[in-house]
This record gives sequence, structure tokens and C-alpha cells, in this order.
Amino acid sequence: MTYLVIIAFVAILGSLGAALFFMMRRSASTAEKSKKMANALALRVGFSIALFACILLAWKMGYIHPTGIPQGR
Repeated sequence: MTYLVIIAFVAILGSLGAALFFMMRRSASTAEKSKKMANALALRVGFSIALFACILLAWKMGYIHPTGIPQGR
């Protein structure tokens, strides 16, 4: 499970970096640049939602457990 989370975070950061690259790159067509940037950001949102769903599913199935300060103290 840890490896899945690490891979998802790397994919999220990679797609965010790709969007930054497309935004900063000089190209002849602004429409092409903005389309590539929008696709990279949409991919980042998809990875983030998939990561959240996987963490929620792992919690529901009992693979991970919440930790922290006990309530009522």
C-alpha cells in the first residue's frame, strides 16, 4: 500500500510539473499550449481522486488504520 501511495504522489507531481512545463514553454500556438496544459492538469486531478479513493477503500477494508490522539482524553 505504501508503494501505491508513493507512486501516486510521484504521478501527481509529474503531471503538475508537465503542466508547468507546457505553460512556460514558448510555442507558436497558444491554443495547443493551453490544451496540453489543461490535459496535464486534468490528469493530475484524476490521479488525486484515484489516490483518495484507494486510501478510502483500504481504510474500509481494514488494510490501514487511523492513528493519533485517542478521543476523550
